[in-house]
Amino acid sequence: MQFLSTVFAAAAALATVASAGTVHFVNQDSTQRTIVFTQNEGLESIPELVISGLTTANQTFPTGWIGNWYSVSEGATNTPGMLGEVRFDGYAGATYFDVSAIVNPEDTNGVKEIFPLGSNTPVSGCQKWPCTNAYNKWDDVATLSTDGDELVCLLGTASSTRRRGANAMSRDYVTS
Repeated sequence: MQFLSTVFAAAAALATVASAGTVHFVNQDSTQRTIVFTQNEGLESIPELVISGLTTANQTFPTGWIGNWYSVSEGATNTPGMLGEVRFDGYAGATYFDVSAIVNPEDTNGVKEIFPLGSNTPVSGCQKWPCTNAYNKWDDVATLSTDGDELVCLLGTASSTRRRGANAMSRDYVTS
């Protein structure tokens, strides 16, 4: 019996330090941003994350983490803006996420879109606000889910100009 209780205690300890998921933050422009995380009461806090312009950074989250984040552009006042919201290990083990414009819909420089890594659907948020696939008022039904535990969060304004030296990729379309 002692052995079994030791095994269960070790398994419980491992479960608490295991990572529930990861968000890959992609800074789409040259502005340095600080990501500020807010967790639900009683959950582990996550320190701020600084992301240089035109770079990416990954943040791992503890098992069962529920909360949100917003970005603060370098030199700007730390004011909550467009929110990225997530619940890892939710109902049936799914990851739930959305972009929320409820707190500050005027923030057009921070969180833009969230979607599962390796797929561009489903997507919450948009590059140009306002849009219909985000929380725009408190009673919107806009939360999305994925079976995966890795998300991508796009920040800032995507460049519409082509990078110098980038080669065009041919596209072959299937016609019937």
